[in-house]
Amino acid sequence: MGIAVFQGLFDTFRDVTLAMFPLAAIFVFFQVFFIKWSAKKFIQIVKGLLLAYVGLILFLHGVHIGFMPVGELMGEGIGALSYRWVMIPIGFIFGFLACFAEPAVRVLIYEVEKNTGGYINKNIMLYFLSFGVAVSVALSVGRVFTGIQLMYILAPGYLLALFLTKKCSKTFVAIAFDSGGVATGPMVVTFVLSMIVGFSSSIEGSNPLLDGFGMISLVALTPILSILILGSIYASKGNNDDE
Repeated sequence: MGIAVFQGLFDTFRDVTLAMFPLAAIFVFFQVFFIKWSAKKFIQIVKGLLLAYVGLILFLHGVHIGFMPVGELMGEGIGALSYRWVMIPIGFIFGFLACFAEPAVRVLIYEVEKNTGGYINKNIMLYFLSFGVAVSVALSVGRVFTGIQLMYILAPGYLLALFLTKKCSKTFVAIAFDSGGVATGPMVVTFVLSMIVGFSSSIEGSNPLLDGFGMISLVALTPILSILILGSIYASKGNNDDE
């Protein structure tokens, strides 16, 4: 059991090292030739990089031995039930919780509140983003049942997004399109995607490559819409910050 827990740890260590080494090298280069921070500040940043490095290794290794297998097993188990429709509300709940716990989303809402001087409340933004991701996961589960093509969801969705950009301020437009990328973070990709692919693979006649995948494209869309809707609400109350 103990050996199985550490299986694949070296591969994760290698991948994270290859990913972070260029970033660390660029930082050291700029520190030596351009930034030239004090030794205290430099050591503080190095400590932060080391913490991020260790954290990424532990998180990604935990994903490989925990999140992904559990998500896939849950999806397969629910797909074997006679009342498979229950996967839609379950997907909605897990989508909401995954976004709520997403580290990148926490960083985004903190930066938005800080740089807008509290004009956009981080908690309100978090709930809107989480609801948007929840809707996208529920839609992805619906695709497994119906087999509807992504184009018929994405095309109207982005047309609606373009329409909503006229209804809210430039600030919300910029934040909304960033939110789509931020929401597709490791929590949603590792756990929820695995669950939907497992669910699709357990249903006769469903193709996991066609029906299971595609969720991330929906997750990238619905937060855009939810933040644009939030911006429209702000605009309707006369809170136009850049007009």
